Amino acid sequence: MTKPTYTQDYKAIEHLLINQYSEGGKQAKSEIMRPAFHKVATMYNADENGQLSGGAVADTLFPTIDNHFKPSDNPRVAIAYIDISGTAASARVDTDELSGYGFTDYFNLLKIDGKWIIISKIFHAHY
Repeated sequence: MTKPTYTQDYKAIEHLLINQYSEGGKQAKSEIMRPAFHKVATMYNADENGQLSGGAVADTLFPTIDNHFKPSDNPRVAIAYIDISGTAASARVDTDELSGYGFTDYFNLLKIDGKWIIISKIFHAHY
């Protein structure tokens, strides 16, 4: 049995993370990142008091990007890993200098109808 290779899937996920998710943050426009997320996607983190915070991306991430972020000239973005198994994947993206913040994001993705899409995100904000 040969081990499957996922080069096309890797490139598709990489494109989604850089050209949609990260670019939307860079430009402070949720409409750029919105196609990267499933309509029921969720986002959670531990807040400054160590409590669970978050909910639906449409109710948490998109309004924050549009109302509280400002465009960033040169955020530094690094994909630490993309791990793919069939139609499931996870990824870690580290970002510095995004509207004055730094983030470590962990994504869970699924390949639905032949297209990779983010289903959930957890993150840590570096202040």
